Amino acid sequence: MHRMSRFAQSVVITAAAITAASSWASTEVAVTEEAAVTATTAEIATIEATAAITAVDNRPNVIVMVADDLGWADVGFHGNTEIDTPSLDRLAAEGMELNRFYTTPICTPTRSELMTGRDAMRMGVAYAVIQAWDNHGVSPEEHFMPETFLAAGYQTAMMGKWHMGHSQPGHHPNNRGFEHFYGHLHTEVGFFPPFSKEGGLDFQVNGKSITDTKPDDYESFMLGDEVSRYIRERDKSKPFFIYMPFIAPHTPFDAPQDLIDKYADINTDLEKGRSPGTDGTRLLAKLLMMDSARPLYAAVTDGMDQAIGKVLNTLDEEGLTDNTIVIFHSDNGGASYSVGGADNVPLRGGKGDGYEGGIRVVSVMRWPEKIKPGTKLTDIMTVMDVFPTLAEAAGVETRNTLKLDGRSMWPAIAEGKKMPREDYVFFISEIPYAGYYNIAGFNDEWKLVQVIDQKQTSVEVENMLFRISEDPYEYNDLSEQHPEIVKMIAKKINDWRATGPMNAVRNSLVPPPGWRAPKDWADYIRPIEKLQPQYARELVEVDPEADKALGHKGRLKYDCIEDWRDLSDCYPAKEAEVDAMPEAAPEAISVTTPVTTPATTPATTEE
Repeated sequence: MHRMSRFAQSVVITAAAITAASSWASTEVAVTEEAAVTATTAEIATIEATAAITAVDNRPNVIVMVADDLGWADVGFHGNTEIDTPSLDRLAAEGMELNRFYTTPICTPTRSELMTGRDAMRMGVAYAVIQAWDNHGVSPEEHFMPETFLAAGYQTAMMGKWHMGHSQPGHHPNNRGFEHFYGHLHTEVGFFPPFSKEGGLDFQVNGKSITDTKPDDYESFMLGDEVSRYIRERDKSKPFFIYMPFIAPHTPFDAPQDLIDKYADINTDLEKGRSPGTDGTRLLAKLLMMDSARPLYAAVTDGMDQAIGKVLNTLDEEGLTDNTIVIFHSDNGGASYSVGGADNVPLRGGKGDGYEGGIRVVSVMRWPEKIKPGTKLTDIMTVMDVFPTLAEAAGVETRNTLKLDGRSMWPAIAEGKKMPREDYVFFISEIPYAGYYNIAGFNDEWKLVQVIDQKQTSVEVENMLFRISEDPYEYNDLSEQHPEIVKMIAKKINDWRATGPMNAVRNSLVPPPGWRAPKDWADYIRPIEKLQPQYARELVEVDPEADKALGHKGRLKYDCIEDWRDLSDCYPAKEAEVDAMPEAAPEAISVTTPVTTPATTPATTEE
C-alpha cells in the first residue's frame, strides 16, 4: 500500500490552509639543472618518473555543500541561539557570507541550476520536483559543472542526494562528470537504514546498492565519513571537486537519540511567517493537535552541522584548508510549514513561496588564500552563478556549448567590485498542488510576487509588488501605486515561462494508477544498448509554425531563444531540419564504469 510521505502530508495541510551560488595551476618538479646534465640515462628515467608522481597541482580544491530546506534563522551567524551550528558559523567567520544568495523555491530546479549554470525553465525542470514515478531528468544535452572540472584535470566525487533524474543512463551522476558517486538518486530516503524510496533500496556506490549498513548508521554522518575518506585517500597530484548535497534537514526527520534528547524542550512557538503556507499550516496543525516538528528539525540540523565539521577537520588535518574553496547554501528557503519545522523570520514565507523566505537562503563561501574572513557580499548572487564563479576562481574553462544564464560573481567576492543586478531573475514553483503557482521576478530594486491559482474554469491571479531594495522583508505591497511596473514585470514573467519545453516536469502528488516501484533503484536505469541511438524529437525539428503558435504555452524545440514571437534562430533552414535526426552525444549517455582506485572504493559496497 502506498504511504503518504511527510512532504505529501504537508502538501495536504498547505492546500487546506490556502483554501481556508587566471590560472592557479603550476607544477613543482625537484630536478636541478646539474642533475639533468650529469645523470645517466637510467638516473634520468628515475628522476622523470619521480617527478611525474610528485608533481603538485596548486589549483584550489572545491567542495560544494548543499543543505535541504534549511531555515534562514536557524544558524548561529544569523542570531540563532537554540540550534548548534558551530561548523557553519566557522565557515562564516573564516570566509564570506553570501547575504543575498537566491535559489528556486524547491529542490530539483535548484540542483539543476547549480550543476548547469542555466535557467531551470529552459531545461524543463522549473515547476516541480522529479518524483520517483517520473521519467524526467535534466537532459544529457546539458553540460554539468563536474564535467568542467573533470576535463580540467580534477578528480570528481559526489556524496549525497541527486534528485535530477533516475530513469535514463544520461541521468546518472557517473554519466554527468562524477567519477565517484556515493548516495541517493531520490529524496526522502530516510536517515537510517534501509534508505529506501517507495520501498526500493536507494543508497548506492557507482551503480551498486549498499547492502551491509548497520541499524545505527546515520545518513548525515555517513556522508561526512565518506567525504573525509575520499579526501584522505585522494590522488595527491591532482585537485578535487566534491559535491556534498545533504538530505538534511528535510522531512521525514530522524536523528540519533542523543540529538533528539538535546532538543526535546526547544521553543516551538515561532513568529508568524506571513504566508498562508506557513501560518495556515501551523494553525491547522495546532487544531489537529499534531506534535511540533521543531525539535526533530533542530536535531537533524545539528547532525548535518556535525558532518560538515568532520569534513572541515579533515581538511585541517590534511593541510588543505587554505587552498580549498568551500561553498555552502540551502537548496531553497526553510520548510516553515507545520511539518517542516524551519524558521525564516524576519524573511517572509518559506519553501515553495515566491517570497524572500522561499528563495533567499543561508549561504557562505570560504577560501582562506583569497577571501577575507568575516566579510559579507550584499550583491544579488543566484544559484546559477555558482558554476561560472567557481570556474573563474579555479581558473578553468566552463566548456559550455549552450548559453550560460548565470554570471561569475568572483570579481565581487575576491575584489569587492560592485555587480548590480539590473536584469530580472525569475523563479517559480507549482506547489502545493497542480495549477497553483508561486512566482517571483526581481532585480536590485523591484520584486513582483505572483500567486496564480488555476482552477477548472477560472484563474485567480494575485500580484504583490515590493521595492525590495528598501523593503527586504516584504511588508509594503506597492502594486496599486505602481501598476505600470506590475504590468512590466508580469510580461517578463510570461515571456520567461514561454521559453520552457512543453513536456516539462509538473506537479504530481501521487503515482500514476498501477505504477510500481523497483526493489532496487540502482537497477532501474535501462542499459544504453536497449535504447534508441537518438533522442526522441517528433514535430520539434520540422514545424516552426506549430512551435510559434503555442505562444506562451512553451516550446516544442529544446533550448529555443528568449522571445517566442520570433523563432527564426531556432529554425534557421527548414530544409536542413528535415534531415535525419541527430544521434545523442555518446559522452552524455554512455554507461560509465568508474575506475577503481583507493579513493573510489568504499568499504560498504555490495560486491
